[in-house]
Amino acid sequence: MLVVVGIIIFFLGLLFSIAWHELGHLAAAKLFGIKVTQYMVGFGRTIWSRKKGDTEYGVKLIPFGGYIRMIGMFPPKKDEKYGRTASSAPWRAMIEDARQMSAEEITPEDAHRQFYQRSPWKRVIVMLAGPVMNLILAVGIFAAILMGHGINTPTTTVSSVSACVLPATAPNTEQCPADAPPSPAAAADFRPGDRILEFNGKPYASWDELQLAIRGSAGTVPVVVDRGGQQLTLQANLMQTDRPKLNSTSEYEKVGFLGLTPTSQLVKQDFGGVAKTIGGFVSLTMQKVVELPQRVPDLINAIFGGERHQDSPVGIVGASRLGGEVLASDDFGVDARIIMMFNLLAGVNLSLFVFNMLPILPLDGGHVAGAIWEGIRRRFAKLVRRPDPGPFDTARLMPLAYAVSLIFIAYSLLVLVADVVNPVKLF
Repeated sequence: MLVVVGIIIFFLGLLFSIAWHELGHLAAAKLFGIKVTQYMVGFGRTIWSRKKGDTEYGVKLIPFGGYIRMIGMFPPKKDEKYGRTASSAPWRAMIEDARQMSAEEITPEDAHRQFYQRSPWKRVIVMLAGPVMNLILAVGIFAAILMGHGINTPTTTVSSVSACVLPATAPNTEQCPADAPPSPAAAADFRPGDRILEFNGKPYASWDELQLAIRGSAGTVPVVVDRGGQQLTLQANLMQTDRPKLNSTSEYEKVGFLGLTPTSQLVKQDFGGVAKTIGGFVSLTMQKVVELPQRVPDLINAIFGGERHQDSPVGIVGASRLGGEVLASDDFGVDARIIMMFNLLAGVNLSLFVFNMLPILPLDGGHVAGAIWEGIRRRFAKLVRRPDPGPFDTARLMPLAYAVSLIFIAYSLLVLVADVVNPVKLF
């Protein structure tokens, strides 16, 4: 029952994130006097709507996105003749259809309220407003959690010691096979509660720095620990073994292995810590977005029964299911589960921000790039005293936008099928 409740709550959170994104576009467009005819959450058939002023506000049947409709998204066709050939006609039809849809709602009294008529910097603000709203929501949630609740931060105190060395891909188990070698930490007599003071002659105040030192070491290394108030020097013979790369569960590299698990404690962050942590989240999210094309083979493999990694891409269905799994988990208290759900929601909003900033149509970043290019062309023309080249005709890029949309739809369907038949599991 809790799983279903969690799915519903998280799904509503995702719908709010979509509506929040479109609200940014809507507010910025109205601020600059652009007529907005529709504000919709979802796609397909309208299930509820209400008109207020110039704008129809509503909810559509398929809740996998949203949009606002502004008049005059594309400039009118210039007075020039285009030759039609067998190869160019389909593309030209796409361009003119897009231009026609953009102009069909324009009335004489609204002729001055078109999107393309606004200066490039205003159009940049309108298109950035949506992703920035997602960023604001993500930063707000993360900051509230980091400063009010704190973040689980690994310490240099040992929580547990691995009894043996197992392959990185081996299932989690407390039993060691008879032929498994003891871990370097067990062989060196590390014990739970030991606080590591020095590693290979250098002091370390944080686990992150210590972990990097361990992964970059091999052979016998002296380690100074505090055990019950006494300082002991243990000799650890580190092994080189395949382990997942940092911030990844599917890519491996050969690193130094000791066999320790650190304790964690909640640490509330100050403004500097929040900025550093969120900066790391943004960097990691950008990396994951860039890696999306590389995930296609893994997604196909997962659909046909292969392993689905925890860092695999998920869609609305998969993300909602993760929310349900978190809420229903018995491994954490209620407060911790609520915090984890908000962390997931903030992560989704951060992903929406990064993804929509890609400079390709039909994403917001594509329109931003077009407006910036127009500004550059006009400034250059003014500098060299040439005639104003006029607005950049993004309608000419619509064939490319349609192709990109088809790729996005195919990828989304692939993720949807994987989320249904082999979902990502956190626990």
